Amino acid sequence: MKIGILKTDAVRPDWVPEFGEYPDMFVGLLGKVGPDLEFVVYDVEEGVYPEDIDEVDAYLITGSKSSVYEDKPWIGVLMDFVRQLHARKKKLVGICFGHQIVAQALGGRTEKSHKGWGQGLHTHTFVETPRWHDGGSPDLHILVSHQDQVVSNPPGARVLASSDFCENAVVQLGDHILTFQGHPEFLPAYSREIMGYRRELIGEEVYASGMASLSQAQEGERVARWILNFLKS
Repeated sequence: MKIGILKTDAVRPDWVPEFGEYPDMFVGLLGKVGPDLEFVVYDVEEGVYPEDIDEVDAYLITGSKSSVYEDKPWIGVLMDFVRQLHARKKKLVGICFGHQIVAQALGGRTEKSHKGWGQGLHTHTFVETPRWHDGGSPDLHILVSHQDQVVSNPPGARVLASSDFCENAVVQLGDHILTFQGHPEFLPAYSREIMGYRRELIGEEVYASGMASLSQAQEGERVARWILNFLKS
């Protein structure tokens, strides 16, 4: 299976030697559970797209510091591409910004949450068990980094998991689109760097609780197995 990674942001240059760029994080994560997977990176922030929508089997949209409602030309182009993928029922996975832009493009809405910043390890609880789920605990422990949230979903979308902080944490649309607000690709060390960099912005209370949460185990590989199950189903 060949996965096209739609790159929507760049990692801070001083962090790249340790963590890589965002596509590198996904290649490392998904490669652990699917060693035969192939990957192609499209830097959509720079206007790079596949010449043929079918040159890969599925797509994944990365996270980004941008907001989906910003007036940036590349965001509008990406939303058009999401609509094309949806019309073709092409397999698509959205992560954080990717989760939000899928909602925004297909008739839902994303906005800056009055609840403030989500940082560190959060727990999202499944309210139903989809076919690609492992049937284990309904609680997903996943690293997050966001202030924007999906506040309304596209027509036909199913909310699979939520929390008090994030009502729309895992969403599926048909059998071809699956999105997560959390970051399965993040390592705790990367989450720590982000919180340190944004400490003044997110506030001391969020910073302290987010840093303390990193002592708990995150389940990025579990999500990677789900993503692979979903893409193969």
